[in-house]
Amino acid sequence: MKRTSTYFPKSGEVPQNWRLIDATGKSLGRLARDVAVALQGKDKPTYTPHVITGDHVVVVNMDKVRITGNKLLQKTYYRHSGYVGNLKTFILRDMMDDHPDRVLQLAVKGMLPRNKMGREMLKRLKVYAGDTHPHQAQVGQLSEQAEAN
Repeated sequence: MKRTSTYFPKSGEVPQNWRLIDATGKSLGRLARDVAVALQGKDKPTYTPHVITGDHVVVVNMDKVRITGNKLLQKTYYRHSGYVGNLKTFILRDMMDDHPDRVLQLAVKGMLPRNKMGREMLKRLKVYAGDTHPHQAQVGQLSEQAEAN
């Protein structure tokens, strides 16, 4: 009886797909979960832990994401420069006003692996506050292929 071996895709065999996600009205945590799964490729049958099988993800309308509860005033972000006494704190409301893209990037970063592959996956995430983005060629190419099939 012949044994069948498990298929592990090589890094060159994985197609570079692009996904466009509209954040309008979606909850921040659920959106971050969906983006993290798409970046890792865990929703594909060819998922392999040691190869990046995920897609590039473009998120638009991040300024219209839904924040539930009292998180706007209670959720705190910290940043430290490394010098004594230079711990800076920011609340979610200020982050959403100034940099709504960083809110999703930090949420997704906490859901990805803490190694070199996780940092590579995070580079594939593009977040924009409005509905315009410069990746129309990549995302448009994907939609044309879907229409052809």
